[in-house]
Amino acid sequence: MTSKTTGKKTGYLLGAVAGAGVMAAAVAGAGMRMPEANAGQLQGGLIKASTAPIFAPPPGAPMSFADIFDRVSPAVVSINVTSRVSAESLRQIPGFPFNIIPRQPGGGEDGGDEGGQTERGQPRLPTQQSAGSGFFVSADGYIVTNNHVVENAEKITVVLKDETELEATVVGRDEATDLAVIKVKGGRGPYPFVNFENAARPRVGDWVITVGNPFGLGGTATAGIVSAYGRDIGETFVDFIQIDAPINRGNSGGPTFDVYGRVIGVNTAIFSPSGGSVGIGFAIPAEVADGVVKQLINGGRIERGYIGATIQNFTSEMAEASGLGDQKGAIVADLTPGGPSARAGLQVGDIVTSINGQAIRSSSELTRQVARARPGDQLRLEVVRDGRRQNVTIRSGVRPSERDLQASNDNSAPGSRTPGAPGAQTAPQPPVLGMSFGVLDQAARQRLSLPAEVRGALVESVNQNSDAATKGLRRGDVITRANDRAVTSAAELAAVVEAAKKAGRTSVLVGVYRGGRTSFLPLKVSG
Repeated sequence: MTSKTTGKKTGYLLGAVAGAGVMAAAVAGAGMRMPEANAGQLQGGLIKASTAPIFAPPPGAPMSFADIFDRVSPAVVSINVTSRVSAESLRQIPGFPFNIIPRQPGGGEDGGDEGGQTERGQPRLPTQQSAGSGFFVSADGYIVTNNHVVENAEKITVVLKDETELEATVVGRDEATDLAVIKVKGGRGPYPFVNFENAARPRVGDWVITVGNPFGLGGTATAGIVSAYGRDIGETFVDFIQIDAPINRGNSGGPTFDVYGRVIGVNTAIFSPSGGSVGIGFAIPAEVADGVVKQLINGGRIERGYIGATIQNFTSEMAEASGLGDQKGAIVADLTPGGPSARAGLQVGDIVTSINGQAIRSSSELTRQVARARPGDQLRLEVVRDGRRQNVTIRSGVRPSERDLQASNDNSAPGSRTPGAPGAQTAPQPPVLGMSFGVLDQAARQRLSLPAEVRGALVESVNQNSDAATKGLRRGDVITRANDRAVTSAAELAAVVEAAKKAGRTSVLVGVYRGGRTSFLPLKVSG
């Protein structure tokens, strides 16, 4: 199972619990994140009643969670969402657009849609139903849930514990943390609500209880323990809490409580090879959720620090290739032209080892530290450049929205390239690191749509038995850096490789430009 962005073994639980019948995969609803779902089977036999516990609970375990459930469950709600199926999803259905089933005239919320068409004569996209969970955080009707539960909602219905149904509207959403706030319409309150616990969080091994709407079964409680803190599942701004209390489709946005009935997390993801709960769930920590929720309720835009740099993990293999022992950190792969980092003098290939005196062990840690900064804050980065340590001070900017950043990345990347004829060769050159190289001249730039500022050694072929081939290099890639220096030709790359061999290193750290982006990876010198 892999996530949609990182390839890590996690996924969004589809919190949508479809109504009657089987819904096409393309119109599956929003809700908790996960990979492909397989139907479970009930096994088993006779359920036998017992008047006494069959076994004693573990030491320290409560005999019952009933008192906690009675106190907190009125604040937990089921969220039913009606949303419009995206055209992109429908394109994946054979026969689109001719297999759209229009809504009946006079039926549903689009009553006047005769023939299932818009005013411009285009077919109106069908709707889908999905479900998730949420919880009141104020007496006047504010509810916390996941962003992916409500992000495409056209209609939101909140179902209370007593089965009262209320309409709700979106107050604010934050894609980066997958959090959202909605508010019920009307003045029926005050509503029962619960509070976030930001200080005395449970220890690993302490009991927790979740309440939510799995598979449309509202008001469902499950119990377990805190399994771990600080889980990185590929999300940029959140170190997740791992719990083993069973959570499933529809639990998205529901709360995880400690044994005092305080919210310690917001359920958002599971790891599941089978599609159901296997006891590995993830919740957004209360300290993250509380800050985001308060900003959304106050109508404020979620502002995060920004330095305008693309970074990646600096791994132990990269450190060995660079002669830096066991150094951890984040390596700068690209800079946004005119951005805060570029203005401050940060360079591609710099290895960031600390920020404001706090050690950095990964790209995620650096991203989260920068995000916590306020626009205008001074950020002092310690970097390793050309084998020497130095400081770079950057004034934080304002991070664009995730959608704007993605659009910027898409626009900066010319897209998939299919290299044409080899570039001009002045003379045959011997392979380096299992690759043959051509000249990066004007003809090659036009053929590959390479910007003028990209300089390096142009890969013309890759030996399929080499480490370079194993790690995905291909014709049309441009090697821009090797270890701590820029390279512009195969000869310069070969010189770096020879120097690495003489120094007793087994690999060389190279920067590879492809599709508008640079990535670093170590290549074995024997390749």
